[in-house]
Amino acid sequence: MKPWWERDELSDTPRYFLIVAHTGRADSLEAAATVCEQLIASGAVPVLAPDERADLLASSPELNGHIAILGESVSTAELELVIVLGGDGTILRSAELVRGCSAPLLGINLGHVGFLAESERDDLGEAVRRALKGDYEVEERLALSVRVKVADEVVYETWALNEVTVEKASRERMIEVVVEVDGRPLSSFGCDGVVLSTPTGSTAYSFSAGGPIVWPGVEALLLVPLSAHALFARPLVVGPDSSLAVEVLSRTGARAVLCADGRRTCDLPIKARVIVRRSSVPVRLARLHIGPFTDRLVNKFNLPVTGWRGPVGRE
Repeated sequence: MKPWWERDELSDTPRYFLIVAHTGRADSLEAAATVCEQLIASGAVPVLAPDERADLLASSPELNGHIAILGESVSTAELELVIVLGGDGTILRSAELVRGCSAPLLGINLGHVGFLAESERDDLGEAVRRALKGDYEVEERLALSVRVKVADEVVYETWALNEVTVEKASRERMIEVVVEVDGRPLSSFGCDGVVLSTPTGSTAYSFSAGGPIVWPGVEALLLVPLSAHALFARPLVVGPDSSLAVEVLSRTGARAVLCADGRRTCDLPIKARVIVRRSSVPVRLARLHIGPFTDRLVNKFNLPVTGWRGPVGRE
């Protein structure tokens, strides 16, 4: 088999598909090799990040010469689609890897819940076949824009698909914060932290902290206190054009840490101010199965629905 750059069947504009996999797991490596072989057989070019490519070639040396390298031979702007093999953590890593490019993410669940994934391991071949045909719809998910200010200086900026958290940096002392909505103070309290979430992240950390589940079609921002010592410290849901802020107070002397999607962190000094708004750049997800979000909740959380009889006639 010729290397990808010499194959006659490639057009003047090759089709590049990025594969992101948890290469520390044997089942993920096997799935990545299977996807590469299917893409190559169809005349498309599989692309991997340098470290993941090295891991894959170590287990599947026959693919050497047929895989392009992200950031070297192929840029993110040239990608048609990102095929993600893993759970929600791998999807979040993929979103970070291609942040700002137009290629949507197609998740194949190899993890546990895999809430963001579109297909399961048993449907891998069919998912790739449909990806090659372009037989999918693209759904845009709201993301967060995050800035950290100390005095009037912006000291850190990031983004999040699921959530950003402001949490205590040590177990010994809780932090004191004041939360703000649309430039106005709302409440001050001691707590373990605060979760600032998107609807996509409402089924992740926010859900575990007692926040509401928000359907992904709802454009909103969520604020959920963590173990707050206050009478008024309930989860909040505000409009997509609102801004949320959390200021770290000096009452306990405890320092805090910011974490975005469990991947990007920043130490927060006392008097730091975290401002969260809707990002102008959404995250694009490729959807193979367009169905009610209710069904996804039932399937992913294995919710009991025995006894449901359904609507009778027209309601």
